[in-house]
Amino acid sequence: MTDLESLERDLLKPSEALIADISQIQGDIMLLGVGGKMGPSMAKLAKQAAELAGEKKRIIGVSRFSDESSKHWLEAAGVETITADLLNEKHLQALPKVQNIIYLAGNKFGTTGKEPFTWAMNTYLPGRVAEHYKGSRIIAFSTGNVYPFSEVTSGGLTEDHPTEPVGEYGQSCLGRERIFQFFAEKYQIPTLIYRLNYAIDLRYGVLLEIAKAVFENKPVDLTTGNVNVIWQGDANEIAIRSLLHCDVPAKILNVTGPETVSVQWLATQFGILLNKSPIFINEAQRTALLSNASLAHQLFGYPHVTLRQMINITAEWVRAGGKTIDKPTHFQERKGKF
Repeated sequence: MTDLESLERDLLKPSEALIADISQIQGDIMLLGVGGKMGPSMAKLAKQAAELAGEKKRIIGVSRFSDESSKHWLEAAGVETITADLLNEKHLQALPKVQNIIYLAGNKFGTTGKEPFTWAMNTYLPGRVAEHYKGSRIIAFSTGNVYPFSEVTSGGLTEDHPTEPVGEYGQSCLGRERIFQFFAEKYQIPTLIYRLNYAIDLRYGVLLEIAKAVFENKPVDLTTGNVNVIWQGDANEIAIRSLLHCDVPAKILNVTGPETVSVQWLATQFGILLNKSPIFINEAQRTALLSNASLAHQLFGYPHVTLRQMINITAEWVRAGGKTIDKPTHFQERKGKF
């Protein structure tokens, strides 16, 4: 294990607050769509926290597991796995009833050209899941893409701001929210809508994309000149702890870091750390896709991993040629085409 991998492992350890909270969560936890970017590390975090709390809690991950290595990695971490296609009704009905559901399933990348599949995954499937788990507590992952763009001086949009998604991906995600909200009230399902943007990992994310562009002497587009980011470990922890905050009607929670971060400033910092001169194109617009997560910070405290820490370790990762996941965030996209 390299020093960077060791550091990353330390930054993904459960906090004392998570260990305390997981003792208060009654029942086992199932993650639907665990095979994505965040699922494996979230499932492992939940298992570690439960063990450190002395809880004999089952953590179960459900996915198609097109990547078998992800399945083996989870099982090695003590997470039970179930291979299932959630859009297959027989597979869905065969899933065991579990008290706590973290719903991660969804489709974003390649939405353009595959709109029907995106709507099936993001809007139809939540209704089927809510029917099957009407006796559970549900965290439904969503996105800041349900909001309109806002002025970069606004501090970001709060949970009570009217939704106005741009493009079919954001529209289908709002559909997912509305379906979970409907079934929350119909069946009195305690639910929390988890609006996340953008999670940062060493292998993917906004910071990696900017750092790689700087390192490879590629231009950094400033059109979307500001972003929100949060370390994936912090986002994972908030998701698990949010099981104690599900409600009827469904509670909505923005999850991201406290800063409205300048893309130009980020690129400049990476330039210093990587000994490169960033190349910029286009002028920053006055608006961006920004969320105000002050409610999450009030409930759970500020993220443990700071922006400067994320910048420093991302620069080290890029310099060292660390592995990356080819799933770009498209944070620069302003017309909702993913």
